[in-house]
Amino acid sequence: MPNPVANSVTIVSICYNSMAVLPAMLASVPDGVPVVLVDNASANGAALAELAERRGAVLIRNDENRGFGVACNQGAAIAKTDFILFLNPDAELQPGALEALLAAMARHPKASAMNPRISEADGRPYFKRRSVILPRADWMPRGWPAADCEVTVLSGAALFVRRRDFETVGGFDPHIFLYHEDDDLSLRLRSVCGPILFVRDAHVRHQGGSSTARSAKTAAFKAWHMGRSRVYAARKHGRANAFSSALRAALAQLISPGTLTSSRRRAKNWAFLRGVLSQR
Repeated sequence: MPNPVANSVTIVSICYNSMAVLPAMLASVPDGVPVVLVDNASANGAALAELAERRGAVLIRNDENRGFGVACNQGAAIAKTDFILFLNPDAELQPGALEALLAAMARHPKASAMNPRISEADGRPYFKRRSVILPRADWMPRGWPAADCEVTVLSGAALFVRRRDFETVGGFDPHIFLYHEDDDLSLRLRSVCGPILFVRDAHVRHQGGSSTARSAKTAAFKAWHMGRSRVYAARKHGRANAFSSALRAALAQLISPGTLTSSRRRAKNWAFLRGVLSQR
Protein backbone atom coordinates (compact mmCIF):
# COMPACT_ATOMS: atom_id res chain seq x y z
CA MET A 1 0.00 0.00 0.00
CA PRO A 2 1.50 3.40 -0.96
CA ASN A 3 2.66 5.67 1.85
CA PRO A 4 0.09 8.52 2.06
CA VAL A 5 2.85 11.11 2.57
CA ALA A 6 4.69 10.04 -0.60
CA ASN A 7 2.51 12.17 -2.86
CA SER A 8 2.64 15.19 -0.56
CA VAL A 9 6.25 15.81 0.49
CA THR A 10 9.63 15.96 -1.25
CA ILE A 11 12.80 15.84 0.83
CA VAL A 12 15.57 18.16 -0.42
CA SER A 13 19.01 17.76 1.13
CA ILE A 14 22.24 19.56 0.30
CA CYS A 15 25.42 17.49 0.36
CA TYR A 16 29.02 18.55 0.71
CA ASN A 17 31.34 15.72 1.75
CA SER A 18 28.44 14.34 3.79
CA MET A 19 28.83 10.60 3.29
CA ALA A 20 29.53 9.98 6.97
CA VAL A 21 25.99 11.01 7.91
CA LEU A 22 23.89 10.84 4.75
CA PRO A 23 23.08 7.09 4.83
CA ALA A 24 21.41 7.43 8.24
CA MET A 25 19.35 10.39 7.05
CA LEU A 26 18.17 8.54 3.96
CA ALA A 27 17.33 5.47 6.03
CA SER A 28 15.02 7.62 8.17
CA VAL A 29 12.92 8.73 5.17
CA PRO A 30 9.76 6.62 4.75
CA ASP A 31 9.59 4.41 1.67
CA GLY A 32 8.18 6.10 -1.39
CA VAL A 33 8.85 9.67 -0.28
CA PRO A 34 10.76 11.42 -3.09
CA VAL A 35 14.25 12.64 -2.21
CA VAL A 36 16.37 15.16 -4.10
CA LEU A 37 20.05 15.35 -3.22
CA VAL A 38 22.02 18.35 -4.45
CA ASP A 39 25.77 17.80 -4.33
CA ASN A 40 27.93 20.91 -4.05
CA ALA A 41 31.03 19.33 -5.60
CA SER A 42 31.84 16.77 -2.92
CA ALA A 43 35.16 14.95 -3.08
CA ASN A 44 33.34 11.62 -2.76
CA GLY A 45 31.00 12.09 -5.70
CA ALA A 46 31.14 8.47 -6.90
CA ALA A 47 30.09 7.08 -3.52
CA LEU A 48 27.31 9.64 -3.30
CA ALA A 49 26.02 8.73 -6.75
CA GLU A 50 25.96 5.05 -5.81
CA LEU A 51 24.08 5.79 -2.59
CA ALA A 52 21.53 7.97 -4.40
CA GLU A 53 20.90 5.28 -6.99
CA ARG A 54 20.50 2.62 -4.30
CA ARG A 55 17.98 4.80 -2.44
CA GLY A 56 16.16 5.91 -5.60
CA ALA A 57 16.94 9.55 -4.95
CA VAL A 58 17.35 12.16 -7.66
CA LEU A 59 20.91 13.52 -7.62
CA ILE A 60 21.84 16.96 -8.92
CA ARG A 61 25.61 17.41 -9.15
CA ASN A 62 27.21 20.85 -9.22
CA ASP A 63 30.71 21.31 -10.61
CA GLU A 64 31.45 23.80 -7.84
CA ASN A 65 30.12 24.62 -4.39
CA ARG A 66 27.26 26.99 -5.16
CA GLY A 67 26.20 27.53 -1.57
CA PHE A 68 23.35 26.23 0.53
CA GLY A 69 20.56 28.51 -0.67
CA VAL A 70 21.24 28.17 -4.38
CA ALA A 71 21.44 24.39 -4.02
CA CYS A 72 18.14 24.33 -2.11
CA ASN A 73 16.53 26.30 -4.93
CA GLN A 74 17.87 23.80 -7.44
CA GLY A 75 16.34 20.91 -5.53
CA ALA A 76 13.03 22.68 -4.98
CA ALA A 77 12.76 23.48 -8.69
CA ILE A 78 12.18 19.83 -9.56
CA ALA A 79 9.84 19.03 -6.67
CA LYS A 80 6.27 18.26 -7.75
CA THR A 81 4.64 17.82 -4.34
CA ASP A 82 2.68 20.45 -2.42
CA PHE A 83 5.25 20.48 0.38
CA ILE A 84 9.04 20.45 0.62
CA LEU A 85 11.14 19.49 3.62
CA PHE A 86 14.65 20.93 3.47
CA LEU A 87 16.54 18.45 5.64
CA ASN A 88 20.21 18.56 6.60
CA PRO A 89 22.17 15.43 5.76
CA ASP A 90 23.09 15.10 9.45
CA ALA A 91 19.45 15.03 10.52
CA GLU A 92 17.17 12.02 10.93
CA LEU A 93 13.39 11.90 10.76
CA GLN A 94 11.81 10.20 13.73
CA PRO A 95 8.75 7.97 13.22
CA GLY A 96 5.64 9.91 12.26
CA ALA A 97 7.44 13.23 11.71
CA LEU A 98 6.18 13.81 8.18
CA GLU A 99 2.64 12.79 9.09
CA ALA A 100 2.67 15.23 12.02
CA LEU A 101 3.89 18.08 9.84
CA LEU A 102 1.22 17.42 7.23
CA ALA A 103 -1.45 17.25 9.92
CA ALA A 104 -0.25 20.58 11.31
CA MET A 105 -0.47 22.17 7.86
CA ALA A 106 -4.05 20.88 7.57
CA ARG A 107 -4.89 22.41 10.97
CA HIS A 108 -3.23 25.70 10.05
CA PRO A 109 -4.08 26.34 6.37
CA LYS A 110 -2.69 29.89 6.51
CA ALA A 111 0.75 28.75 7.72
CA SER A 112 3.56 29.03 5.18
CA ALA A 113 6.33 27.03 6.85
CA MET A 114 7.17 25.06 9.99
CA ASN A 115 9.93 23.59 12.08
CA PRO A 116 9.49 20.23 13.78
CA ARG A 117 10.77 19.64 17.30
CA ILE A 118 14.51 19.30 16.67
CA SER A 119 16.75 17.59 19.20
CA GLU A 120 20.51 17.34 19.43
CA ALA A 121 22.15 13.92 19.29
CA ASP A 122 22.20 13.75 23.10
CA GLY A 123 18.52 14.64 23.36
CA ARG A 124 18.93 18.30 24.29
CA PRO A 125 16.40 20.64 22.66
CA TYR A 126 17.54 22.56 19.63
CA PHE A 127 15.24 25.53 19.06
CA LYS A 128 16.14 28.54 17.00
CA ARG A 129 14.78 31.40 19.04
CA ARG A 130 16.59 34.49 17.76
CA SER A 131 18.54 36.00 14.87
CA VAL A 132 20.73 39.00 14.19
CA ILE A 133 18.09 40.17 11.73
CA LEU A 134 15.30 40.09 14.33
CA PRO A 135 14.62 42.87 16.83
CA ARG A 136 15.09 41.72 20.43
CA ALA A 137 11.35 42.03 20.98
CA ASP A 138 10.91 39.09 18.58
CA TRP A 139 13.38 36.79 20.35
CA MET A 140 11.70 33.76 21.91
CA PRO A 141 12.35 31.89 25.19
CA ARG A 142 14.91 29.10 25.29
CA GLY A 143 13.85 25.51 24.74
CA TRP A 144 10.97 23.91 22.92
CA PRO A 145 7.57 25.57 23.26
CA ALA A 146 5.11 23.44 25.25
CA ALA A 147 2.72 23.18 22.29
CA ASP A 148 2.38 24.11 18.64
CA CYS A 149 2.68 27.86 18.22
CA GLU A 150 3.68 30.66 15.89
CA VAL A 151 7.36 31.57 15.94
CA THR A 152 9.45 34.41 14.57
CA VAL A 153 12.25 32.50 12.82
CA LEU A 154 12.92 28.98 11.58
CA SER A 155 15.98 26.75 11.39
CA GLY A 156 17.04 25.45 8.01
CA ALA A 157 18.09 22.12 9.53
CA ALA A 158 14.56 20.79 8.98
CA LEU A 159 12.39 23.40 7.29
CA PHE A 160 8.97 22.31 6.09
CA VAL A 161 7.35 24.71 3.61
CA ARG A 162 4.43 24.95 1.24
CA ARG A 163 5.95 24.82 -2.22
CA ARG A 164 3.68 27.55 -3.57
CA ASP A 165 4.73 29.91 -0.76
CA PHE A 166 8.41 29.09 -1.28
CA GLU A 167 8.00 29.95 -4.95
CA THR A 168 5.99 33.11 -4.18
CA VAL A 169 8.89 34.63 -2.21
CA GLY A 170 11.48 33.48 -4.76
CA GLY A 171 13.05 30.77 -2.61
CA PHE A 172 16.32 31.29 -0.79
CA ASP A 173 18.26 34.48 -1.51
CA PRO A 174 21.03 33.40 -3.94
CA HIS A 175 23.28 36.18 -2.63
CA ILE A 176 23.60 34.36 0.71
CA PHE A 177 26.09 31.53 0.25
CA LEU A 178 25.87 30.12 3.78
CA TYR A 179 24.37 31.19 7.14
CA HIS A 180 21.35 33.38 7.83
CA GLU A 181 19.67 32.21 4.62
CA ASP A 182 17.01 30.45 6.72
CA ASP A 183 16.50 33.59 8.85
CA ASP A 184 16.02 35.65 5.71
CA LEU A 185 13.58 33.16 4.19
CA SER A 186 11.61 32.98 7.46
CA LEU A 187 11.05 36.71 7.59
CA ARG A 188 10.02 36.89 3.94
CA LEU A 189 7.57 34.00 4.32
CA ARG A 190 6.05 35.59 7.45
CA SER A 191 5.70 38.94 5.73
CA VAL A 192 4.34 37.81 2.38
CA CYS A 193 2.67 34.42 2.73
CA GLY A 194 1.57 33.60 6.28
CA PRO A 195 2.62 32.56 9.78
CA ILE A 196 5.54 30.24 10.50
CA LEU A 197 5.07 27.61 13.20
CA PHE A 198 6.73 25.19 15.61
CA VAL A 199 5.19 21.69 15.57
CA ARG A 200 5.90 19.74 18.73
CA ASP A 201 4.61 16.31 17.67
CA ALA A 202 6.96 16.15 14.67
CA HIS A 203 10.43 15.11 15.83
CA VAL A 204 13.76 15.33 13.99
CA ARG A 205 17.11 14.41 15.54
CA HIS A 206 20.02 16.58 14.44
CA GLN A 207 23.66 15.58 14.78
CA GLY A 208 24.68 19.25 14.65
CA GLY A 209 27.75 20.26 12.65
CA SER A 210 28.37 16.76 11.29
CA SER A 211 27.47 17.48 7.67
CA THR A 212 31.13 18.00 6.75
CA ALA A 213 34.45 16.96 8.24
CA ARG A 214 35.94 19.18 10.95
CA SER A 215 39.19 20.96 10.10
CA ALA A 216 40.76 24.41 10.43
CA LYS A 217 40.29 24.95 6.70
CA THR A 218 36.61 24.01 6.80
CA ALA A 219 36.02 26.12 9.90
CA ALA A 220 37.62 29.14 8.24
CA PHE A 221 35.60 28.64 5.05
CA LYS A 222 32.34 28.56 6.98
CA ALA A 223 33.31 31.45 9.25
CA TRP A 224 34.16 33.76 6.35
CA HIS A 225 30.70 33.21 4.91
CA MET A 226 29.13 33.61 8.35
CA GLY A 227 30.73 37.04 8.73
CA ARG A 228 29.76 38.13 5.24
CA SER A 229 26.20 36.81 5.50
CA ARG A 230 25.62 38.36 8.91
CA VAL A 231 26.26 41.87 7.60
CA TYR A 232 24.43 41.33 4.30
CA ALA A 233 21.27 39.87 5.90
CA ALA A 234 21.14 42.46 8.67
CA ARG A 235 21.41 45.28 6.17
CA LYS A 236 18.81 43.68 3.91
CA HIS A 237 16.29 43.66 6.76
CA GLY A 238 17.05 47.16 7.93
CA ARG A 239 18.86 46.36 11.15
CA ALA A 240 20.72 49.32 12.62
CA ASN A 241 24.52 49.16 12.86
CA ALA A 242 24.71 45.95 10.82
CA PHE A 243 28.42 46.31 10.07
CA SER A 244 29.60 47.77 13.38
CA SER A 245 27.81 45.19 15.53
CA ALA A 246 29.29 42.36 13.46
CA LEU A 247 32.74 43.93 13.71
CA ARG A 248 32.47 44.16 17.50
CA ALA A 249 31.47 40.50 17.67
CA ALA A 250 34.43 39.51 15.46
CA LEU A 251 36.93 41.44 17.58
CA ALA A 252 35.53 40.01 20.81
CA GLN A 253 36.02 36.49 19.44
CA LEU A 254 39.60 37.23 18.46
CA ILE A 255 40.62 38.32 21.97
CA SER A 256 38.88 35.41 23.71
CA PRO A 257 41.24 32.99 25.54
CA GLY A 258 40.18 30.06 23.37
CA THR A 259 41.58 31.75 20.28
CA LEU A 260 45.09 31.59 21.75
CA THR A 261 44.98 27.87 22.52
CA SER A 262 43.24 26.44 19.44
CA SER A 263 44.58 26.69 15.89
CA ARG A 264 41.17 25.75 14.53
CA ARG A 265 39.49 28.52 16.51
CA ARG A 266 42.12 31.03 15.41
CA ALA A 267 41.51 30.16 11.78
CA LYS A 268 37.76 30.41 12.31
CA ASN A 269 37.82 33.75 14.14
CA TRP A 270 40.24 35.43 11.73
CA ALA A 271 38.12 34.25 8.81
CA PHE A 272 34.95 35.59 10.45
CA LEU A 273 36.61 38.99 10.79
CA ARG A 274 37.67 38.93 7.13
CA GLY A 275 34.13 38.04 6.11
CA VAL A 276 32.74 40.97 8.06
CA LEU A 277 35.35 43.34 6.60
CA SER A 278 34.45 42.18 3.08
CA GLN A 279 31.10 43.95 3.56
CA ARG A 280 32.51 47.37 4.45
